[in-house]
Amino acid sequence: MKILVINCGSSSFKYQLWDMQTHKVLCSGLVERIGDAVGRLIHKKNPDTEAERKTSEDGVFPDHTAGMMRVMALLTDPEAGALKELSEISACGHRVVQGGEEFTKSALITEEVLDNVRKLSPLAPLHNPACIQGIEVIMKILPDCPSVAVFDTEFHSSMPPRAYMYALPYEYYERNRIRRYGFHGTSHGYVAGKAAEFLGKAPEEVNVIVCHLGNGCSISAVRGGKCADTSMGLTPLAGVIMGTRCGDIDPAIPAYLGAQTGLSAARIDALLNRESGLKGICGLNDMRDIHAACAEGNAKAKLALDMFCYSIKKYIGAYYAVLGRVDALAFTAGIGENDNVTRATVCEGLEGLGIAVDTAANNVRSSDPRAISPKGAKVSVLVIPTNEELAIAQAAQRVLRELGKSL
Repeated sequence: MKILVINCGSSSFKYQLWDMQTHKVLCSGLVERIGDAVGRLIHKKNPDTEAERKTSEDGVFPDHTAGMMRVMALLTDPEAGALKELSEISACGHRVVQGGEEFTKSALITEEVLDNVRKLSPLAPLHNPACIQGIEVIMKILPDCPSVAVFDTEFHSSMPPRAYMYALPYEYYERNRIRRYGFHGTSHGYVAGKAAEFLGKAPEEVNVIVCHLGNGCSISAVRGGKCADTSMGLTPLAGVIMGTRCGDIDPAIPAYLGAQTGLSAARIDALLNRESGLKGICGLNDMRDIHAACAEGNAKAKLALDMFCYSIKKYIGAYYAVLGRVDALAFTAGIGENDNVTRATVCEGLEGLGIAVDTAANNVRSSDPRAISPKGAKVSVLVIPTNEELAIAQAAQRVLRELGKSL
């Protein structure tokens, strides 16, 4: 049983081929700079193992179809691939960023589903069109292979109205569907489930605050396996400070900037999404570079790190109040899994809530789920590596089984 997972951007896409019996990645890769004069493809067979075989090549990929056709050739290549024939692929799982209120769970992709995803593009103009393009390419290349849409927003669809509504005139929700949707949902759901598993409990028995910290960051409050609240909003711009996104700011700032500087709405949007956050404060958005700059005495880098950790700490406090009881605080994604300094700084001063970090445990580098809190702590502070691709593959498998389709 093999499932191909596709994650499309406007000029790139990532892919992984999963063996669902062993939960191992057979092949993975990235095609980038689609549409440029020279594109780039990186393909790995048996990634992250001693048997890894890497293929890198430059080429012209005028569109996603050209890139995907090259990937299909590699998947069946006698040396670089893991398949004899493409018909061995049982299903394709596609990451779709915005599912709106129409999709509260993963769905088998039909023309009707695809049309509804298209209608949601105004809510995610940078993301959904790229997702749609990837789906259309796969359905053209593999017409007999079922495709499943797995939505970033679906895990957050359990939020109550008090959490997802904005205090705007209600007509804008009814007419324009302006509300909090939340993102990174596949990661949040996966990590919350793994946190419960680590504690030896069922998801319904556990309350978890999940901190997904990468270049994009989001926090969620998970009560009994269901999302009660999350930091990202109508778009991924809201919430904590991120690599290049500002996070929560006074909503009057864009209008003020426009009036004072003459910047267009589009230019301000780009500024808030691509030039703000850690990058806006210190010119750097890779946390490794920020730590190095802090060690050299860079005051702006220190300020950026302090602001970042402070914004996360505030959400943890707020979501502790939302949940009432917290069993675990889980860190995940690039920064959350690898940055012991950020984890320690975020948790510093939260001892009154039962949240503390054991320094020795926190300094251990590992790819395994682990506790970094002192033994007997009221709240288990965990590091849980996320695996969105596996979660997408599992969701695709689940949808097809529910529909009675044999794999």
